[in-house]
Amino acid sequence: MTKTAPAPPALDPARWLNNQPYLLLSLTSLFWAGNIVLARYVAGHVPPMTLSCVRWIGSFLMLLPFAWPHLKRDWPALRARLPLMAVLSATGFAVNNALSYLAMQYTEALNALLIQSSGPLFVALWSLLLFGVRLTSAQLAGITISLAGVLTIILRGDPAALAGIRFNKGDVMFAGALLAFGLYSALMPRRPKTHQLSLIAFTTGCGALLLLPFSIGEFSTGFTLKFDLLSMATLVYVVIFPSTLAYLFFNRGIALIGPNRAAPFFHLVPVFGSAMAILLLGEQPRLFHLAGYALVLAGVVIASRQSSARV
Repeated sequence: MTKTAPAPPALDPARWLNNQPYLLLSLTSLFWAGNIVLARYVAGHVPPMTLSCVRWIGSFLMLLPFAWPHLKRDWPALRARLPLMAVLSATGFAVNNALSYLAMQYTEALNALLIQSSGPLFVALWSLLLFGVRLTSAQLAGITISLAGVLTIILRGDPAALAGIRFNKGDVMFAGALLAFGLYSALMPRRPKTHQLSLIAFTTGCGALLLLPFSIGEFSTGFTLKFDLLSMATLVYVVIFPSTLAYLFFNRGIALIGPNRAAPFFHLVPVFGSAMAILLLGEQPRLFHLAGYALVLAGVVIASRQSSARV
């Protein structure tokens, strides 16, 4: 009697995905791009402060069962650096998120997506100001070029607007969100040495608490959350995809290939988001969008070619 060969082990999709860093990082960028486009789509319908607060409350509650053992073990380290942890929570989760959602009440998704491409440059500027990290000539050139791209977007490609500049307040808010996130990113290397789940759970929970008074204030003005299909779908998306899954995927991608190789995936955000904005929101790409994006991308590529040095 002949023996049949054993069946090959069944493919575990979750385990397979967990070992695909490029797919994980691409999905992270896709989720973050969708967050910007969705925020623009629901502008005027979903209160931005409430959306920000509920986003991090939901993410915290999803992460807490997995993070709790690590939080208990890492609490002494977190408590010892409580002022820094509060700043990280405020800049990376509360201020950054609130300004981003407020900005989408006034500006186009394409503008926000393209301005976001300059995010790494804000990190470099904070690192220089706070820790004396001196930029190389290539990085300085890259920052100059990318900032020219940001101005191209904000000024709608009209240099004459500098004479009597009137910024779209949504563009200014979104730049402010990037400024806050740049500070968060520059301070991250000084964070306490804890498990990643401890760090994320603490900062999402603290960020939600910081946003709560503003959400209550927004509610008192009469701009309240409507419990309709659009609002509920928006909340489900932002809690699951750009918050919980995106952070988990991003952290796993970094663990597999390292931060330097993972960083370029940030620039997929405007690529995915621009396509979404054009297809879903009916926004029209214009020449200044293309010119601004090209300048920002060129500047980031040039700036990332050499490592920085201390003064």
